[in-house]
Amino acid sequence: MTQQLPQVKTLEPGEPELAAVRNFRDVAGLPTADGRAVRPGALFRSGHLADATESDAAFLSGLGLHTIFDFRNEADAKIEGPDVELPGVRNVNIPLSDPADGKEFWRMVREGDLDTLRDLLGDGKAAARMASSYRRMIVERTAEHSRVLHSLAEESVPALMHCAAGKDRAGLSIAITLLALGVEREAIEADYVKSGAPHRRYKVRRSPTAGDAMTPEVMELLSPLFDARVEYLRAAFEAIDAHWGSVDAYLADGLKLAPETRERLRERFLTEA
Repeated sequence: MTQQLPQVKTLEPGEPELAAVRNFRDVAGLPTADGRAVRPGALFRSGHLADATESDAAFLSGLGLHTIFDFRNEADAKIEGPDVELPGVRNVNIPLSDPADGKEFWRMVREGDLDTLRDLLGDGKAAARMASSYRRMIVERTAEHSRVLHSLAEESVPALMHCAAGKDRAGLSIAITLLALGVEREAIEADYVKSGAPHRRYKVRRSPTAGDAMTPEVMELLSPLFDARVEYLRAAFEAIDAHWGSVDAYLADGLKLAPETRERLRERFLTEA
């Protein structure tokens, strides 16, 4: 059974109200250090597209997308289903580690009783797990992130990136793309935390037979897994600095992004501010 947090509609100007695609937005207008900005209609982000209604699919089809990057793994697809197919759009699946990866972990999230969840997630353990997973995705997934950026530089624009919630795996991939474009970290963080808005949050999944299924304490214990906390993204930035010393070194040495490739990315995604 799927239950969800209360939804409060606080849509931003120009933000579409999709029926069954959560956390969708155009990553447009974010400023770069050299005075440019991300152009509208080039880079989108969202949660999964498996439940997209006919009207949702029509809206997405109207974006002129070239490629949809799906960062979900096989377990996600089994739970949620495959993405809706959009005519003429290329679908690329690049599985990334789930920040709360592991079948046993998610079984405990869905079915565990209060004592189990306290042991698993209490005393800051849930938030620490999330921050650690962001650091791992930076250090261990350089090949995947390199593939995305090279694809964007060559042909895959306009693009939409998503995972299950559009918060963690897609959020980090969007952040890395924005770093490559020269967007300021503060602007990247501001976009990232938008995924925490009530109407954008992922559905909390708990079995109706689970102990204390959706009590306030259970929800509080689960909350760090579904929050878009800026400290998670900052943990990723810290991993870049710790392992490579700078964003430029991370892009060049970690992601094998040549200067001319970065320039092609900027030409494709940026407009004069």
